[in-house]
Amino acid sequence: MQAVFVTGGKQYRVKEGDTLQVEKLDVAEGATIDFEKVLLVHNGDDIQVGAPYVDGGKISAKVKSHGRGKKVHIIKFKRRKHYMRQAGHRQAYTELEISAIQPGSAS
Repeated sequence: MQAVFVTGGKQYRVKEGDTLQVEKLDVAEGATIDFEKVLLVHNGDDIQVGAPYVDGGKISAKVKSHGRGKKVHIIKFKRRKHYMRQAGHRQAYTELEISAIQPGSAS
């Protein structure tokens, strides 16, 4: 069974047992979280597409860890103007393990 859900302004396609990194969530490590903004559930020939979300669809996940991604370097530079600015950014993330996908009610 596969599903597509929304969190942090992004869409993720997952199946049970998958591990993925999403935008940082305020949930303790080891806790479970439910995502109810499910856009699509696919199970063999049975496909449920939401309008915009699947009614009753839910994805349960366990929070494995929190962390920060690789550093992205930002450089602004103008030649011959004695202008250069440097900065860096590390995006915070939450690592999830998908434990269950619950399909919605058939309509």
